[in-house]
Amino acid sequence: MATTFRAKTPVRVLIVDDSNLFRAFLKRAISGDNIEIVGSAANTREARKILASEDVDLITLDLEMPGEDGLSFLRGSLANCPIPVIVLSGITQQGAKTAIEALQAGAAEVFAKPRGAVAADIESDEIRQLRQTIRSLGVVRMRRRSRDATPAMAERPSKPVTPVPAARVSPAGWIIGIGASTGGVQAIQEVLKDMPANCPPILIVQHMPVGFTAAFAKRLNGLCDIDVREAQDGDLVQRGVALIAPAGDQHMVLSPQGAGQFRVRLQAGDRVCYSRPAVDVLFNSLARYAAPRVAAVVLTGMGADGAEGSVAIRHAGGKTFAQDEKTSQIYGMPARTWERGGASAQVPLESVTETLLGAVASPASEHPNRRGVA
Repeated sequence: MATTFRAKTPVRVLIVDDSNLFRAFLKRAISGDNIEIVGSAANTREARKILASEDVDLITLDLEMPGEDGLSFLRGSLANCPIPVIVLSGITQQGAKTAIEALQAGAAEVFAKPRGAVAADIESDEIRQLRQTIRSLGVVRMRRRSRDATPAMAERPSKPVTPVPAARVSPAGWIIGIGASTGGVQAIQEVLKDMPANCPPILIVQHMPVGFTAAFAKRLNGLCDIDVREAQDGDLVQRGVALIAPAGDQHMVLSPQGAGQFRVRLQAGDRVCYSRPAVDVLFNSLARYAAPRVAAVVLTGMGADGAEGSVAIRHAGGKTFAQDEKTSQIYGMPARTWERGGASAQVPLESVTETLLGAVASPASEHPNRRGVA
């Protein structure tokens, strides 16, 4: 008989890192609070042995190791593995580049390694966020494993999905907003890679550690027909360009410049939904200054960031969507957006690009004193 998943079942974690000191630190930092360390490996060979003998719900993976490195291990042995992987990477230019490659290869999330990790770091905001992410990803893994081991039952009726439009030419005057967190690197790449060069301006908030968004933007820029950049304060919002909010201590907002033009501004502010930059802050500015000619989508991620801002855009006449549960790595942000009425439809990831382009190609009900981008 299949074992029924229980919410209080500990998430079973395998730590893979070549540093004895860091493995010991990480074990102290994340153990307990519904997390159990079932193995600690200094290299990928040891990791394979543990995976062959233990039920593992999540792997934390160092990328820079002697012999087979973490990225090769991820692309090889873990390529078709259902176990979620959290990458722990150094904040260097090369480390950020490799971490983005790991996320695109299937890693669920990336965290910056604490420098000179000591006991005091165990209660840092970053470690608390790491523990929360481990629990969330581990619970998703256990639920899926429990479902796979349980006799199939009739599926619930699917929720509404917007039909996929055929339009590929986007009219002037619209802005697209995208928000994502865990799993968002792969999801955003999927959405942007098929955007035509004449697409509306795209503004993106992806929750990432400081130092990683520049590498993410550079990687996407090489894969897409459109121009993808890490936003700088004062950047012009223009067609064929996607601007990614830089991770750090500032929010990204839309700022009108007159004559139908906009720029982005990076401004200080408190965390919103535990995040800075926050999707809600960006989306609220889109609702205020650019609606109704706004199409926005909330993609995979933990928490509720983006739900309030999506409601604001929808109330101002914009078009709003959420990624569906089946294609979301973490069905948190999209679920909260849907539940709170912030999305008109739930859309599978493979249909998000066409859905957004279809939205901007459809008529918008003009709102007084709202002007779009030329």
